[in-house]
Amino acid sequence: MIKTIDKLTPKDLTEEILFWKEKREAIILAHVYQPGEIQDIADFTGDSLFLSQQAAKTRAKVIVFCGVHFMAEIAAILSPEKIVLLPEVKAGCPMADMAPFRKVKNKINEIPQAVVISYVNSSAAVKSLSDYCCTSANAVQVAQAIPAEKDILFLPDMNLADFTARKAKRNIIAWQGYCPVHNILTKEDIIKAKNHHPKALLLIHPECRPEVCDLADYVGSTRGIINFASNNSAKEYIIGTELGIFYPLKKNNPDKQFFPASEKMICQDMKLITLEKVLYSLKNLTPRITVQEDIRKKSLKALNRMMEIT
Repeated sequence: MIKTIDKLTPKDLTEEILFWKEKREAIILAHVYQPGEIQDIADFTGDSLFLSQQAAKTRAKVIVFCGVHFMAEIAAILSPEKIVLLPEVKAGCPMADMAPFRKVKNKINEIPQAVVISYVNSSAAVKSLSDYCCTSANAVQVAQAIPAEKDILFLPDMNLADFTARKAKRNIIAWQGYCPVHNILTKEDIIKAKNHHPKALLLIHPECRPEVCDLADYVGSTRGIINFASNNSAKEYIIGTELGIFYPLKKNNPDKQFFPASEKMICQDMKLITLEKVLYSLKNLTPRITVQEDIRKKSLKALNRMMEIT
């Protein structure tokens, strides 16, 4: 009797996924906020910058992006000749939605002299309006490449904009968007966590509020946080980012302890992808993510400028 996908065990699902991955000549990319079982089947796991780089240079014919919509769009922008799959098409980004194309275009028209930097957590359409893209790992570096006398319109994350402005010493006009998962973390949460774990170092993502970042021992991207914890001699860490990062942190550092700055930091969109959906996507080559060619070309310029800098 042939089992349907929803009747397969996790082991069977993994075996089927590996079979279809080979058959489709596919590569699986997973963000570190994905569930552990999704990270385990991935060829590469990491943050947006790292995964974008893998998407750009892979020779695979099919890219299965286990993340959210804007990430799959980036893969489609960088590799238009490849089939890009997002196993759950409803996996979006609330922060990206806070910067709709029309409103961004109107703002740019109001301040045409400003250089536009869009965080990769934005739609392809918004990237097409931008001069540069950036990630949380390279935002400061990209901003520093802009002449100091220039105004910068930074979107959509106001918290990353504040962090970048302070570090890069640039005049940044911040779009008033934010990541609901990171913005929920408060100074009171941090004080409470540090009272419970006084010896722990505090590692914070720059999408968090400025007053939270100010308390941190280290502020950086997800990949930066993982690298810091792996290379530092301290044995205890309080982590201020989405809880999915605990899977690689614990896996890579079994001798260290990691504590959440808040148990509330869960991105529901990142948890929508399952093994069943990955298998279905590989077997049926759907849902497929594409980007309109004129938007793709304009977005590619902004992404390439970022990569040239970094």
